[in-house]
Order: sequence, then C-alpha cells, then structure tokens
Amino acid sequence: MRIPPDSVIDETKFTNYLLVPRPWDDKSGYLRQAGFELENWADLRAAVRLLADTADAVEDRTNDYGTFYRVEGVIEGPAGSLSVVCIWLKQAVDGAFRFVTLKPAKGKS
Repeated sequence: MRIPPDSVIDETKFTNYLLVPRPWDDKSGYLRQAGFELENWADLRAAVRLLADTADAVEDRTNDYGTFYRVEGVIEGPAGSLSVVCIWLKQAVDGAFRFVTLKPAKGKS
C-alpha cells in the first residue's frame, strides 16, 4: 500500500526536530551528509513525500494512537542520497495519515 497523497507532513517535524542538532537521537548529522539543512527543510519534506509516493508502506504496529507504517528507501538530497526509514501513523481517531519521523536505515547511521 502507499501512503495517501493528502497525508499530513508537519513543517515542525523538520524545523524543530529532524534538522536541529540534539544531544541524543540526533538525526541532523545524518541528514546533513546529503545536504539537508534547516535552511532547505522543504527539500527534505519533498524527498520524504516522494519516497512515500514511490515505495510501499508496511504495517509495523498498532496502539491506542492508531496503526504505524514503515516506508523504507533512498531519499535524494542536494549533496547525495541516504537510506532511510520513514514512520507514518494512520490515526485511530479519524483515519488520517501523519508523518511521524525519519531515521537512518539499519546499518546506515
């Protein structure tokens, strides 16, 4: 299955989390390897959406919030490509899909 094109991808996931250096669980360093920076956060958002449009989502787990899906593949950045896993949530409350996070694919950190 594919993540629906009208899924929510909140800007703050990129501008307040993924592209901001953190003392633990930092993803900004990994993303910087492909040229993704805070200044071009929209490029990362577009890459995440393109991956969701072209790769199958696999059901991962379910809890009170809804059903989580994994989308694995390669995203292209201004300076290269990265293997990633994107996590999406199909919300139990309304059935809407929402981007949750991105992480390096296993063995790629």
